[in-house]
Formats: sequence, C-alpha cells, structure tokens
Amino acid sequence: MTIRESFEQQEKEYLSPYAALSINSKGRQKPEEQCDIRPVFQRDRDRIIHCKAFRRLKDKTQVFLTPEGDHYRTRLTHTLEVSQNARTIAKALRLNEELVEAIALGHDLGHTPFGHAGERALNRVCPLGFEHNVQSVRTVDRLEKDGQGLNLTWEVRDGILNHQTVGTPHTLEGKIVQLSDKIAYIHHDMDDALRAGILRESDVPESIREVIGSTTGERLDHFIHDIVTNSMGKNDICMSEPVAEAMRQMRRFMFERVYQNPVAKSEESKAEALMETLYLHFMNHIDTLPDEFKRFIDEGDPREQVVCDYVGAMTDRYAISVYEEIYIPKSWAL
Repeated sequence: MTIRESFEQQEKEYLSPYAALSINSKGRQKPEEQCDIRPVFQRDRDRIIHCKAFRRLKDKTQVFLTPEGDHYRTRLTHTLEVSQNARTIAKALRLNEELVEAIALGHDLGHTPFGHAGERALNRVCPLGFEHNVQSVRTVDRLEKDGQGLNLTWEVRDGILNHQTVGTPHTLEGKIVQLSDKIAYIHHDMDDALRAGILRESDVPESIREVIGSTTGERLDHFIHDIVTNSMGKNDICMSEPVAEAMRQMRRFMFERVYQNPVAKSEESKAEALMETLYLHFMNHIDTLPDEFKRFIDEGDPREQVVCDYVGAMTDRYAISVYEEIYIPKSWAL
C-alpha cells in the first residue's frame, strides 16, 4: 500500500459520510498517473499554491485601492482568510479539508486588478462578458503552465466556478467555501473600513450586534460556530435563520457604507477607465501582446477573450505601469 492509499483509507474511516473522498473524485480532464504520496485534492492544493496566478494575488486590490498602510487586505490575504475559515468549518464537520483548501486557494485566481472595479470594466467593454469565477476556472484550465493548465480535479473546479452567491456547488466542501468567502470579506472589509476611519464600531446597527456580536472578532467567531452547529450531521451547510439574516443585514450595511462609499471608492472610476483603455488598446494592437498570449489566438481562442486574459491577469502595479508606458509621455533624454 502506498502512502497515498493509506491516506485514502484514513479518509474512508474518519471523514463524515457526507464528505467528498479523494478516492471517489470524478477525476481530471486529462488522465494522469497518481502520486504515490499525495491524494488528488492535496495535489491540487499544491499546484494552486505554486502557480503564477496565485503569486500575483499579493498585488491585487481587495477593497481599498493602493492603500497607504501595510495592514489593509489584498486579494491574497483575503484568499488566505477564506481558506482558514473554510478549514476550521470542514475540520469540525469531518469534511475534506484538502478539498476545501484547494477550492479556497483557487477561487479568486481569475480576479482582475483593482478588485471588482476591474471586473466591471472588462465585463462592460468585452462583448463576451467577464466574470472572475469563470476566469478563475479558465486560469487553471488553460492559462497556467504555458497553456497546459493545472489539470485540477472536477470537484475543485466545480467549487471554484460556483463560489459566488448565485452558484450551486456540488460538494459540501464547495458550499463551505462559498459561505467562508462571504464571512471573510464581511469580517475583513469591516476591519479595514474601521482602520481607514470610514466606519466606527458604533455605526453597526444594534439589530446586527445583538445577534452576532459587537466586534469584528466576535462576529467572525459567531458565524463559524453557527455554521458548524447547524450543519452537524446534515448533508448540507447552513446557518440558523437569525444569523443568516444578520449576515444579509451586514452585507447591505457594508454596501451602503463602504462598497458604495464615495470616499472609499473615489479612485474606482479611474481604475475602470484604465482597464477599459488597456483592453481597447490591445484589441487594436494584437501584435503587441506577449507571445504566450498571441499563441492562444493562433490556437483558435477569441481575440476578445485573450485580451481579457492578459489585462485581467495583471496586478494593480503592472496595469498602471503598462498604461504609463503606452500613454504617459517620458522626459526626453540623450
């Protein structure tokens, strides 16, 4: 028996009957030889951590564009917080932690620079549309490893694709990530807004604080405990209705006070204009795309999609640098 097979046997003996077992995976798009040490979901997790798109998350906006401070979240730290929340829940429910972690670490790989402002811009200007969850799947399927993709399992790809509110994950592990994503951004966006002076703790409505707590830490703890308590022994991942309603109220509050706040979002129109400008520039100058992207067009991918692939994959800093290189005059020098 290999080390991998012993791990698979441990999963069968220990995990919940509702867990997604590594040995029962629906497999990969391209069949490949099994690792003798790592079960398939652990292998997927490792591939995601080592891919270029994961490293770029460190320079992509979460909510606050290019903030003056070291402690504001980035897309990478958001991803790590989603992963930690999800693993805590999965471990308590005896579900597959490695599947949960792989989905969580991969769920935002296709996100644009400048957060949802960049996503809105590409969705508006590209006739094919642009959704970061779909782009995350394209990233792992097509763009990584010089066009070979990461060849992830069906369960991980399903969780990545369906992590947004409108999605319907087919595993409980995917459902955990879907909820953990919301919990994470409600928690850390509130924390960042307090740090930025956009909000005060006393601004949070009393009806919310009475149910889930009066600090960001209390609320995070309450969300996770409520999910574990209400999902224990069930073939579902759910919250109690009072806590679910408090989450809905908290999201509405955050949209009103932070996500649509003209102070917090004052630079987003510039970011959207920059993204649209870069998209239109490369659509009109396809020959200036890097060779690795031009190859996708040669292989039959739509030009509009490939330009989105390139512009959407940029970090905030690189997008600004490319824009300056194209449109900002340089000082003349010998």
